Amino acid sequence: MTATASAKPAPSAAATPAGPVAVRIGGVSKSFQLPHQHYSTLKERALHPFRSKSFDELKAVRDVSVDIAEGEFFGIAGRNGSGKSTLLKLLAGIYEVDQGRIDINGRLSPFIELGVGFNPDLTARENVVINAIMLGLTAKQARERFDDIIAFAELEEFLDLKLKNYSSGMAVRLGFAVAIQVDANILLIDEVLAVGDAAFQQKCFEQFETLKAAGKTIIFVTHDMSAIEHFCDRAMLLERGELVAIGAPGDVARKYNQLNFGRVVHTEAEGEREGDRVAAEITAAWFEDSGLLRQTAMPQGEFCHACVEITFHEDMQDPIFAWSLRNESGLAVMNSTTFYHHPRTGHFKAGDTIVARTGFALRIAGNRYTLSPSIAHRGSGGDIVDVREDLVTLLVHSSRITGGVVDLEQSFEVLPVTS
Repeated sequence: MTATASAKPAPSAAATPAGPVAVRIGGVSKSFQLPHQHYSTLKERALHPFRSKSFDELKAVRDVSVDIAEGEFFGIAGRNGSGKSTLLKLLAGIYEVDQGRIDINGRLSPFIELGVGFNPDLTARENVVINAIMLGLTAKQARERFDDIIAFAELEEFLDLKLKNYSSGMAVRLGFAVAIQVDANILLIDEVLAVGDAAFQQKCFEQFETLKAAGKTIIFVTHDMSAIEHFCDRAMLLERGELVAIGAPGDVARKYNQLNFGRVVHTEAEGEREGDRVAAEITAAWFEDSGLLRQTAMPQGEFCHACVEITFHEDMQDPIFAWSLRNESGLAVMNSTTFYHHPRTGHFKAGDTIVARTGFALRIAGNRYTLSPSIAHRGSGGDIVDVREDLVTLLVHSSRITGGVVDLEQSFEVLPVTS
């Protein structure tokens, strides 16, 4: 299958995998016209035939090029409105490309949008046969595979119920069950699987493993970065229709999280404050990465610095600096103080402004964290000069959900039991 509008440059070497190519996307672009004036009735259109018909142009996909190899499990990630579903519909032939070329080498089975290909006024029994035939099976093959389709979808009790009475989750189960029964080399799977319940999603993921082992080419659109890392051989990231990253799933997942969370607006939402601030006061705080660049969001596992700016109003000898990092539940996941590790912090004069920095690896769960820094006179640390609760926020993002508060380094081994 080939879709073309005009010749474009070949995909870059970085986007070209080894081995035979199942899907080639070369310089593909797609735009939509969004009218400024909307008519809700024929009467309005008849009464105002000469009303201005101006449009905005939405560039949904912009000059995207990539080759996908036979048998490859390829992920497409992107935020809402990034163009990933539009690209999938271009691959499926639902939309025509405006520029570029798409070559499909094999039979395609799309599972793209909830309810596409189904007639809501027909029963599941009738829809399964019709949809399977539309996807390339003969009527005989559709009937032979009917029981397997219904069994996978777990809809035996609802065979004669019209689809318009199905829940969205039931329709997803039926559509996916039909798609995987088609004798296709290439499967297009959109993020509609997120509509299904957890048990069915797990069943679909197990089916992915089976299809992958059978050498099927799978193109998978999702927001779930853990699924990208678990299943995909390679992945690509789209933003505003443009290809911004392509490569190893873990690298693309980190890029997605940086893009998705790195633009969080940083506010210094100060909470309670203690201390007389006579000798010194905390004037600012922020987080830095390992390259000492300020960050408001960082990936799990990266090395981080918590920085506190302090201005001294009086001379101080060996003040105690401390940091407390709390998650959204208010649980302190880290308390650090110079009292134990660096008791000799130095001598500071009135008028000095310094930055106290502590570094640590973000071996903590994905969450939003707040930093509460403090400074105290030398001694036990009880003579507080200034404490600023929840002064600055850091979003730690992760593609893995562990369920724990921290993400400690771990080892694993299996040992035989000896008598």
